[in-house]
Amino acid sequence: MITMTTFGIVVVGLLMLIGLCGVVVPVLPGVLLIAGAALWWAIGDGASAVHWTVFAVLTVIGVVGTWLKYAVPARRTSRAGASGVSMLSALVLGVVGLFVIPVVGGPIGFVVGIYAAERARLRSHAPAWAATKAALGGFALSMLIEFTTAVLMVGTWAVGVVLTR
Repeated sequence: MITMTTFGIVVVGLLMLIGLCGVVVPVLPGVLLIAGAALWWAIGDGASAVHWTVFAVLTVIGVVGTWLKYAVPARRTSRAGASGVSMLSALVLGVVGLFVIPVVGGPIGFVVGIYAAERARLRSHAPAWAATKAALGGFALSMLIEFTTAVLMVGTWAVGVVLTR
């Protein structure tokens, strides 16, 4: 059986740490990077049943967390009155903002997009701002869900490393 050296495990851990940072700084695909590092660990550290079980559990956590990341805030924001067109505008301007102003442009574009679309739709500041605040709350909730997912994934991997040593 081929086993990964301590250096290899440290490299996988560092990749996972970069993945955690990628959740907070939306430049790197955090959860995907963590899952890829775990796959590399599973293959490189012997590919035993424990390795594949840890990888499978970690992947399920990632898939469920990613689904929740989108489903929960979207439901919350739509309950607050934001329209689908407003959410689409926020998403598009958020992506554009990432390229125009690196790192912080995404959230700025998101806020501008939803406020402008809601203001145009409702023709009033107060309800447009209320929908924007609800969308910002949804955005923060989304980041919290994704970060929790990533931490659970890294924790699952850490348990797997302890079990296989």
